Amino acid sequence: MYRIDILIQGFPGKAVCHGGLGWSTIALLRSADRTILVDVGSFGMRKPLEKQLKAHGVAPGDVTDVVLTHAHYDHSVNFVLFDKATVWIGREELDWASAQPPGFNPLPELYVDALASESRVRRVASGEEFLPGITAIAAPGHTPGSLIFHLTANETPVIFTGDAAKNRAELLSRAVDASEDDAASTASIEAIWALWKAVPGTLLIPGHDLSMLLDEAGRPVYVGEREAGIRAWFSETLEDTSLINLNGKA
Repeated sequence: MYRIDILIQGFPGKAVCHGGLGWSTIALLRSADRTILVDVGSFGMRKPLEKQLKAHGVAPGDVTDVVLTHAHYDHSVNFVLFDKATVWIGREELDWASAQPPGFNPLPELYVDALASESRVRRVASGEEFLPGITAIAAPGHTPGSLIFHLTANETPVIFTGDAAKNRAELLSRAVDASEDDAASTASIEAIWALWKAVPGTLLIPGHDLSMLLDEAGRPVYVGEREAGIRAWFSETLEDTSLINLNGKA
């Protein structure tokens, strides 16, 4: 059994003129002998992640495992903060990512090089139960080697979709924004739906949105309340700020 806490809420949005928003979900899983992070976020997540870990009584050295859905910067770069942890990433994902030349894309080249060379990194195959009660499942499209993770150790199963299904809109539309292969993404979303429906009550935790359950009509409903906003200095003093609420409510 794992206790599951969402440390950082993923956000289902894109910046209009400042590149990727990069607000991805970070989940903490704890059992009697494991402290696991599923994805670890971008540079901008470091202070909030540090605060959340402290609030949950977890020091960086306590983390036994870092589990990465894929290699993009907003999910992977902070693995370096957990130097005692075993890092798990898809074999196909790391082979693909490490073969890419530097480019204008979300792959953090130097961090991918480190993932490919560090001895504590383990390459996971689809279908492998690589940690107790956690199985990797191939979900290509967003990247060729993206994985989802199916947790069956708990009474309530959990699916971590990463960016194979970033948000509720992608799940409902079966279309994926920013995919390397649209047809593969659609097939992966259909596979996620089949897995989600297989056991009533299964919790789905996406890469860039709130957690979700299926209601009686089979529609995704959010678990919890979104907390997101930007505080900006549009005036002449540091004390006078403007709060821009991004929780989706008028």
